[in-house]
Amino acid sequence: MKKYDNYKNSGVDWLGEIPGHWEEKKFKHLFSEKKKTTNVNLPCGSISFGKVVYKDDEKIPESTKRSYQVLSNGDFLINPLNLNYDLVSLRIALSDKDVVVSSGYIILNNNLKLNKDYFKWLLHIFDVVYMKTLGSGVRQTLSFTHIANCELVFPPLEEQNKMAEFLENKTTKIDQAIAIKQNQIELLKERRQILIHKAVTRGLDDNVKLKDSGVEWIGEIPEHWEVAKIKQCSEKISKGTTPSTEGREILHEGEIRFLKSENIFEGFITEKPLFFIDKKTDFIMKRSSLKLNDVLFVIAGASLGKVAVLTNEFLPANTNQAVAFIRPNNKIQPYFLSNFLVSNTIKELTWLEAVQSAQPNLSMENLGNFPITLPSIEEQQEIVEFIETTTTKIATAISLKEQEIEKLKEYKLSLIDGVVTGKVRVC
Repeated sequence: MKKYDNYKNSGVDWLGEIPGHWEEKKFKHLFSEKKKTTNVNLPCGSISFGKVVYKDDEKIPESTKRSYQVLSNGDFLINPLNLNYDLVSLRIALSDKDVVVSSGYIILNNNLKLNKDYFKWLLHIFDVVYMKTLGSGVRQTLSFTHIANCELVFPPLEEQNKMAEFLENKTTKIDQAIAIKQNQIELLKERRQILIHKAVTRGLDDNVKLKDSGVEWIGEIPEHWEVAKIKQCSEKISKGTTPSTEGREILHEGEIRFLKSENIFEGFITEKPLFFIDKKTDFIMKRSSLKLNDVLFVIAGASLGKVAVLTNEFLPANTNQAVAFIRPNNKIQPYFLSNFLVSNTIKELTWLEAVQSAQPNLSMENLGNFPITLPSIEEQQEIVEFIETTTTKIATAISLKEQEIEKLKEYKLSLIDGVVTGKVRVC
């Protein structure tokens, strides 16, 4: 792309060199903090990943809503709270709706005539590249005074208009390309689920004679298969304990891995986050000491229903009360069991059976009573190998799509940065 004829040093690290005819202005000269007003008749809103979104009014007490401030369509909103704990989310947005938001947010008035769509993109880069760094160290929350003297560029208004139009056009196309790839990923995941469900309920022979399983959501199964309860295929079904209930601590390094729900994804265990306990704690909690090929099943919280088989690389290991483990007996292959448990039907059943309290929680009794198809061990092994081969191909396709999405996101950010700071000329 083209560049401008000449540049000058802005003196600001995150801006670098800027076009020679562009002005620099302090944040406080471009924007001021809007005076707080209230209106309980407006819906509640908040900022989420660089956009103003509606919040559930029913969850916000009337007394709290009365303290909320009015955010109008066309106002800039800044979330200056808890920067140390949320360095990923975009924290500045141009509102496209009339709402009330927490009084902890900063709402801006512009002091000069400017193109708000251009400054939406400039503040996006200011947020990503610079503002988040202000929350490092002890400070977790900013006020307007912390950013008031920050330098921003101020191109001629005509150029602002053209850059805003260019970025709107280009980023819309990039977002559309990302959405297409995300939809393709969802279709691949759906295909994987259908393939697994068919394999564990119908087997691999399309010509096999079928019979009624006696379980509505399983439907017909091969004539020579059985249906059993998970507890009939298990040596043990149990769950872990929180070390603090035993007067012990979770460590950041140690000898025994302590696997929590955060470590369990769909079909695999993640290395991080790392949690450990010492040998004494593991002995005290020996009831939940894990073994090779234990099938881990998340029974509480947002990750309810996630499944993985324990492999050697994570042993020795223990777990907490949010994770159940099923120790298969000689009737069932561990990976056949785990593949059966990842089906959408089991997920739906899990959520239906879970107690809907502060957080959903599935009991050991309910888990043990889940029905499961039971081919011979030899046929189970064939099914597991088939699923492994076919889902690996699908996982590879998903991974490639995810990489493409990340490259598009990187390109989008690079394009925005280049245009709004004048590294690239579009007008």
